Amino acid sequence: MVLSDLGRRINAAVSDLSRAPNLDEKAFDSMIKEICAALLSADVNVKLVGNLRKSIREQVKFKDLPPNTNNNTKRRLIQQAVFDHLTHLVDPHAEPYKPKKGKSNVIMFVGLQGAGKTTTCTKLARYYQTRGFKACLVCADTFRAGAYDQLKQNATKAKIPYYGSLTETDPAVVAAAGVARFRKEKFEIIIVDTSGRHQQEADLFAEMVQVQTAIKPDQTIMVLDGTIGQAVESQSTAFKQTADFGAIIITKTDGGAAGGGAISAVAATHTPIIFLGTGEHMMDLERFEPKAFISRLLGYGDMSGLIDHIQSITRDSAAMKETQKHLAEGIFTLRDMKEQITNIMKMGPLSKVAGMIPGLGGMMGGMSDADGTEKLKRMIYIYDSMTAKELESDGKILVEQPTRMTRIAHGSGTSVREVEELLTQHKVMAGIAKNMGQNKQNMQRAQKMMQGPNSKQQAAAMQKRLQSMGGAGRGMPGMGGDLSQMMQMMGQGGGGMPNMAQMQQMMSQMGGGGLGGLGNMFGGGGGGGRGRGR
Repeated sequence: MVLSDLGRRINAAVSDLSRAPNLDEKAFDSMIKEICAALLSADVNVKLVGNLRKSIREQVKFKDLPPNTNNNTKRRLIQQAVFDHLTHLVDPHAEPYKPKKGKSNVIMFVGLQGAGKTTTCTKLARYYQTRGFKACLVCADTFRAGAYDQLKQNATKAKIPYYGSLTETDPAVVAAAGVARFRKEKFEIIIVDTSGRHQQEADLFAEMVQVQTAIKPDQTIMVLDGTIGQAVESQSTAFKQTADFGAIIITKTDGGAAGGGAISAVAATHTPIIFLGTGEHMMDLERFEPKAFISRLLGYGDMSGLIDHIQSITRDSAAMKETQKHLAEGIFTLRDMKEQITNIMKMGPLSKVAGMIPGLGGMMGGMSDADGTEKLKRMIYIYDSMTAKELESDGKILVEQPTRMTRIAHGSGTSVREVEELLTQHKVMAGIAKNMGQNKQNMQRAQKMMQGPNSKQQAAAMQKRLQSMGGAGRGMPGMGGDLSQMMQMMGQGGGGMPNMAQMQQMMSQMGGGGLGGLGNMFGGGGGGGRGRGR
């Protein structure tokens, strides 16, 4: 994935610093040098890198630290400084337009030829559609042959209404007609695709302004190809001066390009990135948030991104709604676990999922996406060989009647050992579900209290009540610590870099189930099954 090499190099530099026996200014300088070299090799602007180096040095001054400062405190200061300034690098501190329900939000796309605008238009329409907006597409690209057909094909596949013309050659006329039609039909998201153009093509730039004048968009989005390097900075500046776009989407981030040029474009135009295109499928569009992005880049995970991704997949799933109902009641059947695994497989490459979950990337132990997917498939084969009665059970019936496990193993082309491992994983996750049901009301009260004016005092009082009820000892793993700290780690309690010591402790506590249970799914076992013999 684009920027993945940058993330590995920066993460390695910070990790090497953490392992240094004597954390002095020399080790600190070595880390900064490696981070800057990684940024430069990723095509980030030289001036930006120089400013970053200077800022980190100014924030961490060894000579001002007390003589008795231990290495852990120094590491924490340095890690926070790196996190803060990398976040600042991709954060223009400008709020993008937020579409409102109940009104027509017109969004116009601009960008270079071949940047992936048409595909990204459909992805964005689908993104809003899955979140309850009434979305549609307008093809105002009358310059490129096949543009209308491409948009029509994408829109039909995604079941999104579209408008275009094979006879009208004036893009401003087509755009205005399409927007007027969809406004009349009360569509909430109207996305207008335009021709790809280059800063030296004056006629096309004038045409872009004409389209913008005709439809008066609420938001103009610049689509940037993540693979074209530092040239993107001058191109985006030219577009900004002409069309004054208010947001950026970076495409093709699933390739092997450096991608740092896109970061430079953010700094040059002071415009926020709102999404990253991560693949060719309609679901391969990730919401961009600076802190979460840098957190993933440094290997700290992105829980809010994971939750958003899961919700986009499961929002309309009847089976998932049934699972959520079960969880609220403290129930977790074998069918529920099958649904969870199926949704994990829908989320794309396992490396993408692992990057969002703190610690899971390491827990996969270098397993490839293909191997991880194969393991998940074998688990689905086991479920497919179960009867309806077995799937609706808690698994005890299989333990009490071992012949059922033998039958399932033979039917799925796996081994009895794999069936036993699956039941063990289910038992742990079922235990967590049971406790989640018991503690649901307590957690809801805690979250409400933490948002109030006396949040700290109320959270402390709630913590005492949970402890008196046994919640700290027998509640959901990872919930026995300070609630405010946990909420921060989950991205709901404030900014800053995640406390990695606390996060790692929470993940180890969750090692048997929940998100942490994914580590067990990929970690060991598997048995010597015969493979799928059907």
